[in-house]
Amino acid sequence: MRRMSDGVEAALHCALVLAGLPAGKVLPGKALAEMHGVSETYLLKHLRQLAAAGLIDALPGPRGGYRLARAPEATTLADIVEAIDGAEPAFVCREIRRRGPGKSKDPCVYKTDCFIKRRMLAAEEAWRAVLRQQTLADLMADGERLIDAENKAAVEDYVRKAQR
Repeated sequence: MRRMSDGVEAALHCALVLAGLPAGKVLPGKALAEMHGVSETYLLKHLRQLAAAGLIDALPGPRGGYRLARAPEATTLADIVEAIDGAEPAFVCREIRRRGPGKSKDPCVYKTDCFIKRRMLAAEEAWRAVLRQQTLADLMADGERLIDAENKAAVEDYVRKAQR
């Protein structure tokens, strides 16, 4: 499996924070960048990708910011990964089997897909299927269970002050 870009981590964390916003509120990109210790220009690129995929809303203007475009239960981890890294397969078969000593001038010798390609794509589909079964709501439940009270209070305080 190819390595996911760093943008996937940033997008998942930002989507999780946005999932906890009260209805009608937004968070500016600058606040999300500061909260996660990344540059604003870096993060805005990924927020634009999430917005283009319809996962978050970008509200312009001095009181603008970002919010989820749909309920946390309706946003899968696969949605976020694909918004940032794309939906193209990680494995690309270049048919190198046709270059070796067993190569044949007869194209019928290779009339079926490469069996390595089939297995690699099947493994990737299994990985994507698992991501499609997990939602932002699942991450919210994990956070409720796993984040200690002190850190939870600090994040809630930061978000309360930064939201618009």
